[in-house]
Amino acid sequence: MKPTSFGLEPTICYFCSMITVEEASHVVLRHTLAQQVEIVDLDQAIGRVLAQDICADRDFPPFDRVSMDGIAILFDDWQAGQRVFAVEATVAAGSPQVSQQAAGTCFEIMTGAILPKGVDTVIRYEDLSLAGGVAEVLTTELQRGQNVHARALDRRQGDCIVPAGRRITAAELGVAATVGCTRCAVYRLPRAVVISSGDELVPLEAHPLPHQIRMSNSLQVAALLRSQGIAADRRHWPDDAALIAAELPALLETYELVILSGGVSAGKFDYLPAALEQAGVRKLFHKVQQRPGKPFWFGIHPGGARVFALPGNPVSTFMCTLRYVIPWLQASLGQPGHAQYAILDNDLPFKPDLAYFPPVKLSYQSDGRCIASPVPGHGSGDLANLTDADAFMELPCGKNIYLAGESYRIWKW
Repeated sequence: MKPTSFGLEPTICYFCSMITVEEASHVVLRHTLAQQVEIVDLDQAIGRVLAQDICADRDFPPFDRVSMDGIAILFDDWQAGQRVFAVEATVAAGSPQVSQQAAGTCFEIMTGAILPKGVDTVIRYEDLSLAGGVAEVLTTELQRGQNVHARALDRRQGDCIVPAGRRITAAELGVAATVGCTRCAVYRLPRAVVISSGDELVPLEAHPLPHQIRMSNSLQVAALLRSQGIAADRRHWPDDAALIAAELPALLETYELVILSGGVSAGKFDYLPAALEQAGVRKLFHKVQQRPGKPFWFGIHPGGARVFALPGNPVSTFMCTLRYVIPWLQASLGQPGHAQYAILDNDLPFKPDLAYFPPVKLSYQSDGRCIASPVPGHGSGDLANLTDADAFMELPCGKNIYLAGESYRIWKW
């Protein structure tokens, strides 16, 4: 993916007034990072995004593999009426392939073993009487090739098993190990920092005074980034314009993803917009037609950093990270977005002409439907309310009431 331009989109004026959620999302996703690749050991690759295809180094399975403990016979013998077979040998998984030495015999054989030459069908122990080196077939139903996992049935040598762009889970890790991929190419994760601001914030271990609160936003955002494999650094700034102006330039040069929480609205002590402009960050928009999170600010620095300046209210910060930062990050790593939807379970009135993101509790019906139940709360400062919910539901602006039974996009955490 090529780096995107710092220019503005021709159809949207980002500097004029509030823009819509759709416009804001479009701008953010137009300014993803250029993809860079690094090589990591396989045991360090979990959660990373593949930058290469993982291909079969040989057929899958590499031989006719027995998939059930029992005996292996030639189907033609059974079809001709033979029901009693002398056991020629016992074959375990991991043994080299053997060949039938005498017609009409069988092999006692274990799951995972190579099917011997001269036989083609496996009968499980449950369908046999086996004693004294002789097996009697008791079942009256048999199919040629049963309980044999044929060579190359799953994949042929050279076939792509895991394509580039896939996030590596335990399943992909197992496949990579199977084909001998001890090291793999993955997309490099951006260097990230999360900065909270405000004199009212104190460290987690502190005992806050009545006018203070403990820092939670930066920890919460960092946790969301960690779910994407990014270990973000954390900083805190007091409401000190000179200090912010002095420290911001170095962070913009060090990090590719800069997330700020607080100090971005229009209050007397909201120093960040001016500091970002002074540091050379180009504002692409400020204020989005949404609740919560209306003061959301986004811009880019000539050095390459993308700056997400989020409102300081906890629910606003959390929602904007889920709705904008995480999709931007996934797109920067070459991952396609997969929209999820749920059905509203009761009518929900909302009069402001804004997109509305209420927290919802999800439940799943036996017919597969995902149902969203809005969780009552007390606005964007009600952080505790999030513990009763599973997702935000994105309700588009332009309606006064959202009806039960209507389906809308959700953003899960």
